[in-house]
Amino acid sequence: MALKVTESAPDFMATAVMPDNTFNEKFQLSDYRGKYVLLFFYPLDFTFVCPSEIIAFDKRLDEFKERKCEVIGVSVDSHYSHWAWKNTPVEKGGIGNIQYPLVADITKQIARDYGVLFDESVALRGLFMIDKEGIVRHALINDLPLGRSVDEAVRVLDALQFHEENGEVCPANWRKGEEGMQATADGVASYLEKHSK
Repeated sequence: MALKVTESAPDFMATAVMPDNTFNEKFQLSDYRGKYVLLFFYPLDFTFVCPSEIIAFDKRLDEFKERKCEVIGVSVDSHYSHWAWKNTPVEKGGIGNIQYPLVADITKQIARDYGVLFDESVALRGLFMIDKEGIVRHALINDLPLGRSVDEAVRVLDALQFHEENGEVCPANWRKGEEGMQATADGVASYLEKHSK
């Protein structure tokens, strides 16, 4: 059964390489309850598009932390492979010492549970925004050659938090600092009248 937005994020326990390069053999998603989580899957360590995404998320990690959101990466590689990749310099094909956990989904069960396992081999580029209650509020799945936008991930997190704080909804291309709109016919009409020019 496919994972659906508005449903609980499937919990998992697996081994992860932590920011300090230690192995956490009982890394569990539910331990992050009470925080927002950006959970993203990537196909394989030591590949091509993947390091660009992993490093891009790491460079923006402070923006997620400011929003009380944890970033977690997952692939079907072993924790030893994750560790080796982290300990390989970027100029030699590594990712350097990124500062968020990389989970080893060696059995591929996590990718299966999130509906991103491709050909029983690797994970597609799935990204899931999970709220503080453990509910999936946003899901995006890209094919293998298509890298994701960190800007869009931040924008979606901002939109979710804006909605939770204000009760208003976020129209197309909404950005933090802009007005939302009331989820009523009058609210939509008023917003469109102001912004259609």
